[in-house]
Amino acid sequence: MLATAVAAAVTTPLVLLSAAPAFADTKPAAPAQTQEQKPTIEQLKKKVAEAQKAYDAAVIAYDASQKAIDALDKADHLLQIALADAKKAAEQATADKAKADQAVLDAQAKLDAATTDEEKAAAQTALDAEKAKAALAATAKTAADLGVTTANQAVEDKRAELFRKTGEAKTAKEEALAALDAAKEALKDAEEEPPHPDCENVSDQLKVTLTGPDKVVAGTSVEFKLQITNGTGRKLDSVYGLTDLYDLGEKDTLADHTELKWGAVNAEWDDLDTEVGVIELGELDKGQKADLLVRMTVDAEAPKTEGIFVADFGYDSEDGSCGFVEEPATVEFQVEPKPKEQPTTGGTTGGTTGGTTGGGNTGTTQQGGTSTTAVTTTGQLAKTGSSDVMPQFALAGGAAVALGAGAMFLVRRRKAGVDA
Repeated sequence: MLATAVAAAVTTPLVLLSAAPAFADTKPAAPAQTQEQKPTIEQLKKKVAEAQKAYDAAVIAYDASQKAIDALDKADHLLQIALADAKKAAEQATADKAKADQAVLDAQAKLDAATTDEEKAAAQTALDAEKAKAALAATAKTAADLGVTTANQAVEDKRAELFRKTGEAKTAKEEALAALDAAKEALKDAEEEPPHPDCENVSDQLKVTLTGPDKVVAGTSVEFKLQITNGTGRKLDSVYGLTDLYDLGEKDTLADHTELKWGAVNAEWDDLDTEVGVIELGELDKGQKADLLVRMTVDAEAPKTEGIFVADFGYDSEDGSCGFVEEPATVEFQVEPKPKEQPTTGGTTGGTTGGTTGGGNTGTTQQGGTSTTAVTTTGQLAKTGSSDVMPQFALAGGAAVALGAGAMFLVRRRKAGVDA
């Protein structure tokens, strides 16, 4: 059971590693984990976010490469400006060469028409000068034509480079999309994995009921009543539960403004994490009921929102058997902002305390006793603190596996309905 629980882990029960140190001397060490644990839901969500970020960047890069190709064909592109200038220079060089060639022809005609030696000498000198100019014009035209070829080649080289980058960007975008789809599919599979895959579903044999107020005012405390009933027909060696507090509003800040504590009637309050709270009852005999209280204190700065408190319980026995309640117990409630203080003309005003369910201490002080006081049950007492089996189960990484999966699966569906 421990091996399969490790293999099916979807949350990391770090908090459970605080099992009583006394067991280190009296119980055998937990077997080393030889199987790689599955990533948690939060890890998978992080991978989806990272994949989404990579895909968005790939899309931006691909779009930028497409725009770069379009920009290359525009007249204001630097390479197009250089090409246009080169063409103008080539046109001017062609005109200059044609003019120089004509000047040579004209000078040759004058030489041919000269009759005296003096006229012939002058005409020859002029012809030689025009030929020199024509040679320079031809050289300039050759250089200008080469400039056009070079500028045009620069444009084509840039075009080839941009097309290559666009192809790479397209491939990167497709790969990023495939990675994103895979990450989303992995998260979906993990979220939709049937709760409690490695233990029997004990349904109505192990029951948990949860009652509490439907409203809490910021700046006050309210209590939820938990009752766990062992109807399995046999003693359970280690009964434990996980609790979760979910904000169903858009801002999702309820946990930042909330403190949870739990305890038995007439016992001291123990802290309870708002995300993955651990409650360990220890042994629960056949037919026993354990009554617990969970106090939720919402600070005065909490905004208006809707929340849901979830409690999921299961058991683990020395014979290797384990099981869970059929579905987590839930209570939905509204969080109302702290009312504005009204001026008073005399006397004193007392703080407002939210509704209380299920009896027990309703004050803000400790319930009395110590943290080792036994949980009040019907008939006998169930132990609090670490059970004989729980430390091994915790170290094996299994205590938060199916419990957390069931609660998160249920609330995920509930929250999806609210968002819709």
